[in-house]
Amino acid sequence: NVLNIYRYNVAVPPVMTIIGSNPATVELGSAYVDGGATALNENHGNTPVTPSGNVDTSKVGSYVVTYSATDLDGNTASASRTVNVVDTTAPEVTVTGDNPVTTELGDTYTDAGATATDLSGTVEVVTSGTVDTDTVGEYTLTYTSTDASENAGTATRTVNVTDTVKPVFTSSSTFIVDE
Repeated sequence: NVLNIYRYNVAVPPVMTIIGSNPATVELGSAYVDGGATALNENHGNTPVTPSGNVDTSKVGSYVVTYSATDLDGNTASASRTVNVVDTTAPEVTVTGDNPVTTELGDTYTDAGATATDLSGTVEVVTSGTVDTDTVGEYTLTYTSTDASENAGTATRTVNVTDTVKPVFTSSSTFIVDE
């Protein structure tokens, strides 16, 4: 049959189909499982697919996985998937020391601060708020940490300034009483 001879002599590459999302998104620090791809040649059927490229989920960025297939006639095809590693998770901020904490009116208050951890690496903690130890009241200190992807985590500490010292009455030792 002339039609069949013609079909087998024409360079028809495999048709590549990427399985799953393209582009794909994975959270920083998560495991990435690639969906793969298939290749189908109209003359030979399923064709083996070879992936190449790495996705480093420990670093934010865009990565490319390329799939290639070569059929029995030497015809090749390829397709690519972009995998975006993103960071949408805020740093975890932990208050150091007691919370709430109480300090006496007139004393000096030294804050114990806070720490923060994040999968993107080292992050700083910034403290906002003040404690006026000359005024009885409840004060709030806020600790904020922002990572390289602009995700911000916060925690707060309540500081209670109290007056528990009883007044001391003093007077001279001599009294004069008028009747």
